[in-house]
Amino acid sequence: MQIALTIAGSDSGGGAGIQADLKTFHQFGVHGTSVIVALTAQNTRGVRSVHAVPAGMVQDQLAAVAEDLPPDAVKTGMLASAALVRQVADAIHGYGWTRLVVDPVMVATSGDRLLEPDAEAVIREVLLPLAAVVTPNLQEAAILAQMEVRDEASMEAAGHRILALGARAVLVKGGHLPGDVLVDILVTGKGAQRFSHPRVATTSTHGTGCTLSAAITAGLALGQPLDQAVPTALDYVHRALLAAPGLGGGHGPLNHRV
Repeated sequence: MQIALTIAGSDSGGGAGIQADLKTFHQFGVHGTSVIVALTAQNTRGVRSVHAVPAGMVQDQLAAVAEDLPPDAVKTGMLASAALVRQVADAIHGYGWTRLVVDPVMVATSGDRLLEPDAEAVIREVLLPLAAVVTPNLQEAAILAQMEVRDEASMEAAGHRILALGARAVLVKGGHLPGDVLVDILVTGKGAQRFSHPRVATTSTHGTGCTLSAAITAGLALGQPLDQAVPTALDYVHRALLAAPGLGGGHGPLNHRV
């Protein structure tokens, strides 16, 4: 059985972060391991507090996984601070983990900020050059590419800018654009590929980005090429949205068992 590792924050509401990643890994038939770098107190309505895990504990988790359960693919999610970004990037480089999916989590679905502002530049400098693929939403793409992103043309342009920072591929997610069709654009050195799905009318969107990046990670762990892992992951998220159980009073979780 292949192994996938998620390095991210814990979501007490169970819809995003480590919890969503492990559910997704399981659904794809890979063994999920985890390194928790931050604890959040949150539910479908918002984030109450965030607590970064001490650096020594993060290092011990990374070493424990690396020495006994080396991953076939890795994803990063919420990393909270510049120091944690550097620590995680150093470990990924040191352990030689090359199938890396970077989900540059900056803001929760509820609008609560999950990344310190000074960490944005560190992600650009030390984490993106290690990535097999980066999966920003429109806001994250705008921050990383340092430009406005508000339509498909600017999504592709931002993807190329992020590619120039060292990432091998960029999937710019268009879920926040208006319209009945949701468009995502995969940018690689070979060009751009457009994926579209009908928009699902639901408020149960908590953890959508985490789930997508985890599904791509699972695909890479299984040996799928990126141009197969991405559409498979997008289809999985679409089905998980359609089957969302409608839990909570805010942005509810997806249904990962689809």
